[in-house]
Amino acid sequence: GHVTETGAGAGAGANINIPLPPGSGNGAYLEAMNRVVIKALDRFKPDLILVASGLDATSHDSLGRMNLYSDSYRAMTSLLMDAAARLCSNRLAFIHEGGYSSTVTPFVGLAILETLSGISTEVIDPFSVNVRKHPWQRLQPHQDVIIKQAERCLPHVPLG
Repeated sequence: GHVTETGAGAGAGANINIPLPPGSGNGAYLEAMNRVVIKALDRFKPDLILVASGLDATSHDSLGRMNLYSDSYRAMTSLLMDAAARLCSNRLAFIHEGGYSSTVTPFVGLAILETLSGISTEVIDPFSVNVRKHPWQRLQPHQDVIIKQAERCLPHVPLG
C-alpha cells in the first residue's frame, strides 16, 4: 500500500507501509527495518510478533523484483529476534508466504531457519555471492525518501 495508508477507524495508525521501489536491496531493507519496523514494535510493545515471511524479495524472484539475498533475511530475522527478546519474551512466529524462485527460495528459507535455531548447516547460497556485490545493495537516495515518509507515521502507531 501507499505510505499514507495507515489504517482507519479504530485501527487508525496501526498500519505502516514502506513501499520500497523495485530493485531495493539490503541497505534499503535494513534501514527500513531499523528506522521504522523496529521502532514501531518498540512503541506498540506487542505480546507476540507474527511475521508473514514473504521470500519474494530476492534478486532472482520474478514477482518481487527486489535484490535481497540469504544474508539479508538473516539480518532481518536477527533484528526481529532481538525485538522479540526485548518486547515479548521471545514470542516470535514466522509464517512462510511467497517466494517464487524455486532455485533461490530454499536458500533464503534455510537462512531464516538457521538464524532462528542458532544452528549453521554451512550450506552456501551460491546466488548471494554476486548479488551482495551489486552497488544497489547500498541505500539509495530515492529509497531513503520513502523510508523518511514512513518514519513520519511512527507517532501515530498506537502505544502498547
